[in-house]
Amino acid sequence: MEDFKDKVLQYLPSIGFAALILVIGIAVTLIISFLVKKAMNKSKMDPSLVTFFVRLVRIICYVVIAIAVLTQLGVSTAGLIAFFSAAVAAVALALKDNISDIASGIIILFTRPFVTGDFIEFGSHKGTVLKIDLIQTKLLTYDDTNIIIPNSKITSNEINNYTDHPEMRVVVKVPVSYTADIEEVKRVLLTTAAHTENILTDEAHNPQVRLEQFGESSLDFTVRCWCNFKDYWAVFYSLTEAVKKALDENNIPIPYNQLDVHIIDDPESRQK
Repeated sequence: MEDFKDKVLQYLPSIGFAALILVIGIAVTLIISFLVKKAMNKSKMDPSLVTFFVRLVRIICYVVIAIAVLTQLGVSTAGLIAFFSAAVAAVALALKDNISDIASGIIILFTRPFVTGDFIEFGSHKGTVLKIDLIQTKLLTYDDTNIIIPNSKITSNEINNYTDHPEMRVVVKVPVSYTADIEEVKRVLLTTAAHTENILTDEAHNPQVRLEQFGESSLDFTVRCWCNFKDYWAVFYSLTEAVKKALDENNIPIPYNQLDVHIIDDPESRQK
């Protein structure tokens, strides 16, 4: 019993110092993390990049704290370092198929073709960026669906960042009959576009109507106007509905595909 007490008393200072190192280390880690986050936010870095660096700082600090505590307790850190090395190797092996995604994630975070909150389009995907991680990026589409895309697929496509431009062009294609008067159609469409809510009407953003092409069964017009980014879909749907109503009110027909069926009366086939 006396030997046990002696051992406890012998190690008590080491345990006390180890606990002190642990407490101080955690406090210092929180302070450093706070300062790093504050500094990066002040420099207007992307929130995803800020989160990545803060996590990295915390992991490094926790590893240093663990080594310091174990050293104070007299535990050999050689085994711990070997364990961490093996863990890193295992993680690297597990992520070998995601190396291209990680590289793409680093490129996105540092080159910043888009940041969290931007509305982007690439390939068949279009939506608002919710989060950028090292391996994947999360988007929120217009129908409130969260989609997660590997970063390598993003960087391998052309990226259209709509948020870079506060104004967006709205384009509505309008087919009309070949019998319609071109100038009358242009007048009706231009008036309709000019009276659509939330469009921009300054000199640089005046609505435009052009005859784009001669279709197989229609004259294809294009109505172009501009609006603020946040109003895009409201303007698009409002303009589309207004165009249909305006064409109906002015008796301008919209052609549609028709199938003519001819029935041949064959007397011989009836006799059979």
